[in-house]
Order: sequence, then C-alpha cells, then structure tokens
Amino acid sequence: MPFRFYFFFIITTFFFLFSPGQNPYFQTIAFNRELFFQKQATPSITIHPIPYVNSDVSPLVSAQGAYIVDLNSYTPVFKKNPDKHFFPASTTKIITALVAADVYQPDDVITVSNVSVEGQKMDLIEGEQITAENLLYGTLVHSGNDAAYALANFYGYDAFIELMNIKAQKLGMKNSYFTNPAGLDNYKQKSSPFDLALAGRALIENPFLRKMVGTKEIIISDTEYSIFHKLTNVNKLLGEIQGLGGLKTGYTENAGENLVSFYRHEDHDYLIVVMNSEDRFADTTMLVNWIKDQVKYLSIDV
Repeated sequence: MPFRFYFFFIITTFFFLFSPGQNPYFQTIAFNRELFFQKQATPSITIHPIPYVNSDVSPLVSAQGAYIVDLNSYTPVFKKNPDKHFFPASTTKIITALVAADVYQPDDVITVSNVSVEGQKMDLIEGEQITAENLLYGTLVHSGNDAAYALANFYGYDAFIELMNIKAQKLGMKNSYFTNPAGLDNYKQKSSPFDLALAGRALIENPFLRKMVGTKEIIISDTEYSIFHKLTNVNKLLGEIQGLGGLKTGYTENAGENLVSFYRHEDHDYLIVVMNSEDRFADTTMLVNWIKDQVKYLSIDV
C-alpha cells in the first residue's frame, strides 16, 4: 500500500484516541488522559504523639496489679504486675456485655429466668420480659449479677460462656478465663490488668456500650412498662473526676477491689486498670493525678 495510506491511518487512529467524541466505541479504546496524568495519592500516615513519663516518680497505689495505656498510640505508661492472675469480679461483665452485643439486637426481648443469684442485683423478676439493651444497662451501670445471668441464660448458658472465652481469645487476653457471666469467684475464673485493658479498649470502641458505661443513673422498664428499675452506677468517680468516662467496677472478698476506667486528658485517651486494690477509687484518683503531672508527649513529624 502507498505510504500516504499508512500516514492517513496513523493520523486517524491518534485523532480518535485523543478525541473520541461521543461515540461509545471510540470512547472504549480512547486514551484516558485524566487517569493517566492523575497524580497518585500518597498514602496517609498518622503518627500519634508518643507519651513518656517525665520523671522517676512512680505512683504509690495499694492495688497489687495496675496498668495504664495511652489508647491512641497503644503505649503503656505504667505497669504493676500487668500479667499476674487475679480474680476479675464484676469486671468480667465487660466481656459479658461484648458478647451480648454480638448475639443480641438492642430491641430483642428477653424472658428473665433463673436469676436467683447472689451479690449485686437490679431486682429482676422471674418471667419478666425486658429488652437486651435494658439488661445491658443493668449489667454495666448497676453491675447487676441477675442482668448478666439473664443475658446468658436466654441465649443458652454454656454456649454463652463459651463465647465469652472465644471473645477473650480473639482480643488477645491470654491470661483470662471465664466460668460465669457475673464475675462470681471461681478458682478457674481469672484475668490480669493487661487483659482487662484489652477488654476495656474493645468496649470503648463500641459506641453503643460506651454510652452505657458513662451513664450515672437511669430508670429502665420491662416491655410492658409495668416493672421499673432504677439503676445507679457503682463507680463513685463518675461525675466527680473531670474527664473520667466510667467503665467497670468489680469487687468480691477474694478479688479485692477492681476498677477499669476510661479517662481523657487534653485530647489524650487512657485506660486505667487497678486490681486487688484496698481502695480502687483512691488508687484511680492517684493515677489520674499522676497522669496529669508526669505524662508528657513527644510529637513526631513525618
């Protein structure tokens, strides 16, 4: 073929590659200049400020186990026997609530059964019908053992306990094992300050549950609005310490006093865990003040 034919073919091809017009066939093979010349987005990397302790002053607490972690950077700033086994008492209910949030919808109606249990109760009535959401309020705000058992019993007690231990494993709680949903003492039931920090972090990341642990007081009812329960948070520090968002208390004679706290200070979030304490509220107050006085932050520019 003559040279001018090839020349015409090449020119025509380039014309339609760069200016395909409205023809769908030409647009399919057209040279997409926008995509080709589009600047590739640089991956966004966020490096949170790193906390560090400003002095050698360690907090003096009666708790036999304690752990403080900065949630944004996952950096621990204080440890005392972080992996030692302790009785978790009602801090167990953090895991109970996480599992209940997995298996129930808030509006699921639960029939209360077999709630003759010792310890702290919200005074559920046998056969009462109440939503899963309200039972979670009873579990996390009032620390009702009967509420925790109602959640487990309705699902199937043994299956629920199995899910609690599966949840703990998935969260990396290697020093924890649960035999009941309320935290009643059992020689097999155990946890550690580090493990409870993992559980607390999972709860705080759940907006539904996070709202509950920061509730000071609430009145809830059964589905017929005939039975009412006034729930008061066991955590005395809630509303007393600025920045404290609650979380979960625990106490038995064998466990001593336990407390997992969510604390925010100057846009930094912390989890504070004390276990086997002689005075969990005094210890936590001490640790909050220590954070304010001794923990500083190093910003890293990329």
